Amino acid sequence: MSEPKVPVETEPEGAYTGAPADYPPSTPAGIGMFGVSGSGDTSGFGGLVRRRSVALDTPRPYGGYFDEVVDSLEAAYPGFSDAIEKVIVDRGELTLHVKAERIAEVCQALRDDLALRFELCSSVSGVDYLGGDAKRLHAVYHLTSMTYRRRIRLEAAVSAEDPHLPSVTTVYPTADWQEREAYDMFGIIFDGHPNLTRILMPDDWEGYPQRKDYPLGGVPVEYKGAEIPPPDQRRSYQ
Repeated sequence: MSEPKVPVETEPEGAYTGAPADYPPSTPAGIGMFGVSGSGDTSGFGGLVRRRSVALDTPRPYGGYFDEVVDSLEAAYPGFSDAIEKVIVDRGELTLHVKAERIAEVCQALRDDLALRFELCSSVSGVDYLGGDAKRLHAVYHLTSMTYRRRIRLEAAVSAEDPHLPSVTTVYPTADWQEREAYDMFGIIFDGHPNLTRILMPDDWEGYPQRKDYPLGGVPVEYKGAEIPPPDQRRSYQ
């Protein structure tokens, strides 16, 4: 068994010294949990060598109910061939990669069509594939059909320079706070969201903490003018 080819220690693409960044795709593996170079890996997995996986279209048949879902969506949504960039089945999950500008339309079809009935968006999260292609920021949606007991994933990719995609809150109200969190942590801007403000960090916080070019540790305290109001002025939850 040949030894894994570990990349030499170089400055990660798109990052500054000490920032946690994945290695560019020209190298066969990443080092540690976060691909950190220079500042040390605080995760305890500094010796881990991670092979970079390449997401390719999965050929049919997909297996299980996945073929039926894709066929039903293609029949229900006329723009299927233009909106769906690729279909991937991996680790027992079906993922549809959707053009960013079409994500709300695809969700609408998945929710409303009688053969699909994905009534629940249980999660919207973000991923930063720093060092990959230009559209490094991915919004990931987990949809559930309570009618048919099925689950699928959607992914829509945007660039860090133009991180806009339509909000799905008009289709799935549960996405409200989830989109706010993806905005707060990754800087993904969900156009049409009713109140796209920070939800975890203070309103005047600078940067997006879960992007991979954000500093790994050693971030100075950035709370500005923060204070705790007296008890009679605090928000009451009843």
